[in-house]
Amino acid sequence: MNIDMDSIHPAPRDATVLDVTDLAVTFPSDDGPVSAVRGVTYRVRRGESVGIVGESGSGKTVTSLAAMGLLPRTARATGSVRLLGQEILGLDDAGLSAVRGNRIAMIFQDPLTSLNPVYTVGYQLAEAVLVHNDVGREAALDRAVELLDVVGIPNPRRQIHVYPHELSGGMRQRIVIAIAMANNPDVIIADEPTTALDVTVQAQVLEALETARAETGAALVLITHDLGVIAGHVDRVVVMYAGKMVEGGGVDEIFYAPRMPYTLGLLGSLPRLDRARHHRLTPILGAPPSMVNLPPGCPFAPRCPMAEQRCRDEEPELRYVDGGPRTAACHFAERLAGTAPADLFAPVASDPGAPSTRESP
Repeated sequence: MNIDMDSIHPAPRDATVLDVTDLAVTFPSDDGPVSAVRGVTYRVRRGESVGIVGESGSGKTVTSLAAMGLLPRTARATGSVRLLGQEILGLDDAGLSAVRGNRIAMIFQDPLTSLNPVYTVGYQLAEAVLVHNDVGREAALDRAVELLDVVGIPNPRRQIHVYPHELSGGMRQRIVIAIAMANNPDVIIADEPTTALDVTVQAQVLEALETARAETGAALVLITHDLGVIAGHVDRVVVMYAGKMVEGGGVDEIFYAPRMPYTLGLLGSLPRLDRARHHRLTPILGAPPSMVNLPPGCPFAPRCPMAEQRCRDEEPELRYVDGGPRTAACHFAERLAGTAPADLFAPVASDPGAPSTRESP
């Protein structure tokens, strides 16, 4: 069954800024082709925020690297990635350089590797402006100061003279966000922007992302393995597993009424402040499959408590559930109505009197 993306996200075609259709990415390896992305389709509208979630190796980052034209030369990508109606999959270096950093920008996971250690923060911000605008260096530096102020860097006029290693991880990430918004792009892709940051700094970085959206009007694609990160920051959620999209829908639908066992497992693995201290998480046992020579059937079947023989024989297609427009790739999606994570996945420990593993202060 083919999913009509227009019916899932009804909007005029000119409102769509990023349109990914049937994207597949394969890498060569000594053991055979690695199918990192398998037929991913999603659309992002102007000003919208979409969260892509899943475990490491699910294909989240590769999908976005393909959209940015940053795949290694050995990768083979098929399908379509259209930015404002322009096909960018397969563009040459000159074509990609015209749109990358200008119409579409990316915030990488580790800001220290994104910034050049031998240049000041101001130089790198000004460079991002100069590449795509016919302005002088003084004007570019003034824009750099303005950007640092927007993302919440204190004393921005002084901070343009510091080097990346002189800043904390949270401040470096805000610098990278400032670079991404330098040219008012139409799409910002943020790949695990809060990894390795403490909770307080995570909140500051996410606030800076919201500011970037408000200032530029850009659509945001937020990639993360942490459902808690996206809860209050996206309009829609795309769940990926084994290189494919396995569920998609609004935030409330995904968080309160998931229709894919994998999504239910992710929610059960998420710590919650509204639960008692002795409450135990319900993790997904096992590990994601190897993407080399995937066996037939649903890739999640070996880890799924409700898997049946049909799941092992036939991979489910992404289809409408609950009358649409939400989608799920599960043969038995309707059975999950009203199911809680603990109903499907066994908790780590269920004894309310079990001692907490949390260390005493």
